[in-house]
Amino acid sequence: MAIFSVYVVNKAGGLIYQLDHYAPRSDTEKTFSFPLDLVLRPRDERVVVAFGQRDGIRVGHAVLAINGAEVNGRLTADGKDVLEFLGNPNNYPVSIRFGRHRLSSNEKLMLASMFHSLFAIGSQLSPEVGSSGIEMLETDTFKLHCFQTLTGTARHALPCRAAQGSALLTHLFVVPGIKFVVLADPRQAGIDALLRKIYEIYSDFALKNPFYSLEMPIRCELFDQNLKLALEVAEKAGPFGPGS
Repeated sequence: MAIFSVYVVNKAGGLIYQLDHYAPRSDTEKTFSFPLDLVLRPRDERVVVAFGQRDGIRVGHAVLAINGAEVNGRLTADGKDVLEFLGNPNNYPVSIRFGRHRLSSNEKLMLASMFHSLFAIGSQLSPEVGSSGIEMLETDTFKLHCFQTLTGTARHALPCRAAQGSALLTHLFVVPGIKFVVLADPRQAGIDALLRKIYEIYSDFALKNPFYSLEMPIRCELFDQNLKLALEVAEKAGPFGPGS
């Protein structure tokens, strides 16, 4: 069992903290002869497997290295186009390492914003007023758990024109809180307690830091240290007890 990563998303949907705690090793390196028995296609500034699976290499895996040298997107380490290099019989036999592409900082920012929107959509779709939004998403390889701090209701007065003059239309809307998101192994226990522990750490070591500004990226050493310790405890011991 393992905890993969932690995200903290502010009220506006901006990513203010992210930690990759554990990345399962899924890279596969094989030596190939010409012609390559996998179909590769460019996608989002990288080269990925579009068709064909073998020896742990799956559709969607990206080319990470060629002959032991890391690739840079669609280019080899020496600046050659990956697809052109692999299309040349003179370059074979060739060793290629495939695996899941590591998310860039910009991709993490974009995904955090998208989840913020999905969370709001989930709340709006609820047949009952005051829905908590998305608390868990489950796949066959991980679970996404989300804890949002307490929300409030605000009033906003909108001017409108009525038949007999001007009036103010009062609109009620929900003010979202900070979201704490944890990605973990589906079998990992004690995630609800961990989420509340992370909120406690955020309150103690970020909010009480005189140099920290609300809604801004969290860059507090004590926050980092205590968060990593909490993740290690959760992985080994499961739920947190009183006073942990």
